Amino acid sequence: MAVTATTNDNTITLKVSGRFDFSSHQEFRQIYEAVSAEVTHYTVDMADATYLDSSALGMLLLMRDHAGGDNAKIEIVNCNEDVKKILTISNFGQLFKIS
Repeated sequence: MAVTATTNDNTITLKVSGRFDFSSHQEFRQIYEAVSAEVTHYTVDMADATYLDSSALGMLLLMRDHAGGDNAKIEIVNCNEDVKKILTISNFGQLFKIS
């Protein structure tokens, strides 16, 4: 799995490719923890993600806490049907904007 990030004004986009699992924990965390204070919106682009497991769900929750918890502005976009199903079953629609 690979994670790449781009920043545009006050938004960071983290693009996840391949399997989103525990092997990507450190890379994913380092990216969102290094974000400048000007960033207020987070987008996680799952267009190239083929799989996610419970550790990926945990990583998304940790990023949400880092970004401000209930006040965080995080959108998960471009999910394939399998990824969207996992997020839906896990009730992540209550915590993140999923499109």
